[in-house]
Amino acid sequence: MTYCLAIRVDEGLVFVSDSRTNAGADRISTYSKMFTFAREGDRAFVILASGNLATTQSVITRIKSDIKQGSRPNLMTVEGIDEAAEYIGKISSSQQQKHVNAVAGSGVDTSASFILGGQVADRPHRIYLIYPEGNFIKATAENPYQQIGEIKYGKPILDRIITRETSLEEAALAGLVSMDSTMRSNATVGPPVDVLIYEMGSHNLSRHFTLQADDPYLLEIKTAWDEKLKEAFKELRRMKWNEPPPVAEDD
Repeated sequence: MTYCLAIRVDEGLVFVSDSRTNAGADRISTYSKMFTFAREGDRAFVILASGNLATTQSVITRIKSDIKQGSRPNLMTVEGIDEAAEYIGKISSSQQQKHVNAVAGSGVDTSASFILGGQVADRPHRIYLIYPEGNFIKATAENPYQQIGEIKYGKPILDRIITRETSLEEAALAGLVSMDSTMRSNATVGPPVDVLIYEMGSHNLSRHFTLQADDPYLLEIKTAWDEKLKEAFKELRRMKWNEPPPVAEDD
């Protein structure tokens, strides 16, 4: 299983992804699900991948190959994020079909989903969720983040915290708490955790951090969040369950 999320705020973009690909009883394997592509001063893209590993690897390989060979379109020639999302969606659909044909009758799910975020020239920075079918939607002011994979455990914190006015630092913190909540409830999602912070207009992807399971800051977030939740729970007013409920009066 996977958990990846991307947040769009006025100041820029935040991306967070886990790296666990297998969590069996006797074997845990990891593989980064975050991929970056940039041309200094002109464009920057981040891709998060979820789903069949063979499919996602072949999609990323094709994207890199198109850039190297100068095929058109590729991420260095598209004129906007929407065009890039359409391009990746078509590659994904094509690669999924190839894998479907290769494993026909085996029951293997070859589907894959992607989150694409970034900026081209001085156009607005955007985030798109690309579905297995190849179609896509973008994050909006009302829904300023996108998730793929195991989304349900980490969603509540994002709904309560993230707005377009949230700072990049606060968005990154909310993303890490969202990831921690997911890792706590689902053993198939786990570290290393990749975090990338993109400042709008910079076309720079250097603020990319990989946090291992024993990273002091990751452990601090986990401990502090657990303690604060318990403190908040203790402060909630208790219902007087031993008293009968009030009876509604007839009109």
